[in-house]
Amino acid sequence: MASKYININLKIWRQKNANSKGEMKTYKLDQVSTDSSFLEMLDQLNEQLINNREEPVAFDHDCREGICGMCSLYINGRAHGPDNAITTCQLHMRKFKDGDTIYVEPWRAKAFPVIKDLVVDRSAFDRIQQAGGFVSVNTSGRTMDANAIPIAKIDADKAFEAAICIGCGACVASCKNASAMLFVSAKVSQLALLPQGKVEAKERVMNMVRQMDEEGFGNCTNTGACSVECPKEISLDNIARMNREYMKAMVTAE
Repeated sequence: MASKYININLKIWRQKNANSKGEMKTYKLDQVSTDSSFLEMLDQLNEQLINNREEPVAFDHDCREGICGMCSLYINGRAHGPDNAITTCQLHMRKFKDGDTIYVEPWRAKAFPVIKDLVVDRSAFDRIQQAGGFVSVNTSGRTMDANAIPIAKIDADKAFEAAICIGCGACVASCKNASAMLFVSAKVSQLALLPQGKVEAKERVMNMVRQMDEEGFGNCTNTGACSVECPKEISLDNIARMNREYMKAMVTAE
């Protein structure tokens, strides 16, 4: 099928740095291929801006394959834009029509401060992970065979489904409370379901939840927006599992 070309109007959040006041700026972009990805469209816009001796729009990206989770954009009121189970780099311009006006903003959350334009600081997720999202096992030459500990397939599948969380932050951006419960629960569940993770289960969930609260994320009110907009479709079941793990840890701590 031959490529189509559309003309669009962009309203993009511009903010010089974390301490400056931002505003929406309007740009007109012509001859955008509907086969191009949303990030390729932004590349085209930046090329136009540079040619006009204007400051290009700062946005985050890395692999552009839906794996790294860095392309965190709020597009027309939805995390990652008007499609399901995708990241922004997987969103194509065929989802838009000629003459459309597209609003592009960064994640809006206290725990994700804006660095510049569409780039936010998501290091809060790193600190939560560092608080307990790991297994303290010496792997220097004394590892066990992968099949030495039998694991039920249903548990292995659930652990894998939680492990595919890429930490993009769409759950936080979609939640009216800017809650990080889906992210944290995926990281807790990934290890809580496996025998290797049970040794530190109590310390893990308590430390990660404490760090989540310290970072300033909101509370979960079970609206489900996080799971709906998650590009990897992480299940709300993980939040229930994390709550159970947390309650068990609190009871045994008393």
